[in-house]
Order: sequence, then C-alpha cells, then structure tokens
Amino acid sequence: MIRVLLADDQAVVRAGYRVLLEEAGDIEVVGEADNGPTAVERTARLRPDVVCMDVRMPGGDGIEATRRITAGRGDGEPPAVLVVTTFDLDEYVFGALEAGANGFILKDCEPEELTGAVRRLAAGEGLVDQAVTRRVITEFAKRRKRAEPDPAALEALTAREREIVLLLARGMSNAEIARELYVETSTVKSHLGRAMTKIGARDRVQTVVWAYRSGLVDQW
Repeated sequence: MIRVLLADDQAVVRAGYRVLLEEAGDIEVVGEADNGPTAVERTARLRPDVVCMDVRMPGGDGIEATRRITAGRGDGEPPAVLVVTTFDLDEYVFGALEAGANGFILKDCEPEELTGAVRRLAAGEGLVDQAVTRRVITEFAKRRKRAEPDPAALEALTAREREIVLLLARGMSNAEIARELYVETSTVKSHLGRAMTKIGARDRVQTVVWAYRSGLVDQW
C-alpha cells in the first residue's frame, strides 16, 4: 500500500484528492496538512511514501516545506514530493523543483494521471507533466544560476551516459532518446539508471537539475 500525505490549504481539494486516491485500491491517505510547516511535521510523524504538495499556502508555502522534507528525515530515505498546482509556469513551481521536488503535475489533470503520478513517484520514478515538460525545463534553464562545471562528477559518466542525460535534460522521453540514438528503450533505461546511481540522483527530475547545475548542458 502506498502511503500519501496531502498538503493543500483548501479542505475541499484535499477531500477530492482523498476520494480519488483511495478509490485506486493501492493508495492510502495517511494524513493531511493545510500549510507547509504542518506538512513537514506530519511527514516526519506519519512517514508517507509520497507527499502531494501545493506550493501556494497561507501560513507557510510548499517550497520551504519541500526543501525540508527532501533534505531527509534522519533515519531513512525522505518521501517523494509531488507538486500539484494550478500554475504550469509559475515561479513557485521552479522554486519547488530547485528545492528537491520529485514530480510536477497540474491540478486539472485527469484522476488517473494523479494516481499514476503517485505510483510512479512511489516506485522511484520522477515525473514532470508531459504537457509542460519542455516548457518547465526550458524555463528552469533560463532561471538557473550559471553553473560551475563539476569535472569529477562528469568524468564518472561514460560518453553514452552523458549523452543520454543531456538528451533527458533537453526534455526528451526514454522513447525519444532511443529513437535519437538508434537504440532500444531498455538500453536507454539501463544507461540512465547507471548514470543516476553515479551522480546520486533519485529520479529523472533531479537528474535534469544535476545536468544544469554540473555544467553538462553548457559543455555540450
């Protein structure tokens, strides 16, 4: 059973999420929070697998809460944070990604998209809503601070791994990368998995962030 905590300042929104998620059968909502500080406290106490986080909440927004949650809970891996927002290109979204959010989805998504996103994050896969993936990554690249290359981290990757991470950072899916490189999708997954292990990234979203911060994108 996937344990989920809901963080949103609107009770009716939390109630709607609870119904949608618990109808899935393999997801249990273990707690709710109406602001960032409460989300942090309840995450530490309830230990969910995924936190569905709104970023605009009176009394403490979701960005600082995401930063504190993804920093770790001391005795185990922190839960994945899924940013759920009405804003696809909002300043808060980029702040949440930089704070360590593992996924991003819009509030007007279909119910199955929300449950699918929760399952993917619980399984260790990062997610950025496919409708806005490229726009989010492009805007993130524009807003980032100039990165200093990290030679040690870059040298740890093989040429093929660097190539795949770069294409991922440009917004390509595994299937698109496979077509670009004339290889099987399973091969892309294998190379990407090894690259993520080497750089210490938990998922695809954090791998993209690393690619920009390490200077990989600037070099290629």
